[in-house]
Amino acid sequence: MFPKLFTLGDFYTQHTYGVLVALALLVGIYTAGRFAPRAGLQRDMVWNLGVYMALAGLVGAKLFLVVSEWRFYSENLSEVFTLSTLNAGGVFQGGLLFAVALVIGYAWHHKLEFSSLGDVYAPGLALGHVFGRLGCFSAGCCWGKPADLSWAVTFTNPYSAKIVGVPLGIPLHPTQLYEALAEAVIFGLLVLLWRRRSFPGQIFASYLMLYAGVRFLIEFFRGDPRGAVFFQGALSLPQVLSIGLFVAASLFWVWQRRHPLAPAHAG
Repeated sequence: MFPKLFTLGDFYTQHTYGVLVALALLVGIYTAGRFAPRAGLQRDMVWNLGVYMALAGLVGAKLFLVVSEWRFYSENLSEVFTLSTLNAGGVFQGGLLFAVALVIGYAWHHKLEFSSLGDVYAPGLALGHVFGRLGCFSAGCCWGKPADLSWAVTFTNPYSAKIVGVPLGIPLHPTQLYEALAEAVIFGLLVLLWRRRSFPGQIFASYLMLYAGVRFLIEFFRGDPRGAVFFQGALSLPQVLSIGLFVAASLFWVWQRRHPLAPAHAG
């Protein structure tokens, strides 16, 4: 839609996607800091850890992108380091797994409660993801299947086709906007749930289950290559990851529910 924010001659191009992803990271980390006192955590620590989470998430998202499209990358290894791969959104679940692994290690090393850290970061993840998906929409990546709908979108910018491969001149499901809207709703639900938080990890588990369900459904409308697996290719890799994420979050919910918060720390 609008892949280039501005250019400086022939030597520099500022992509809209990059700006919105940076904004997503800032918004997510700031939001986590705002929730930190509710869990008895220091804002500075939450902000600093958030930066490391962002870096781990970017690495995980790109790595899972390569894995999900390994058939292509195995024959074109040089493409891993190209501008098109760098500008691709990556696989969010991969980034989430890497970020969560980092938080688990950090919590263990510093003797902090992982579940409370998860609760603090969950709303920021949801809100930041809204801006991230708007970035995808601006670049044209993560596009949807052809659609004969009044709200279908048609990409026409040749630069978008060049850097991310989006088909031009075809009405498509705006899957980027579907997910952005869903994440905004999830953010609102998590904020409301904080007022009734009854055990550590409740917000984090709720976020994982809600996101996993949303992503699983939206995948049916995605048209970009993401790796088809299981059931004769009926499910994409992100859908399989979503199933695993939902199951893991459900088990985490059940386990954490056995450790209710004291009345003074609830909400």
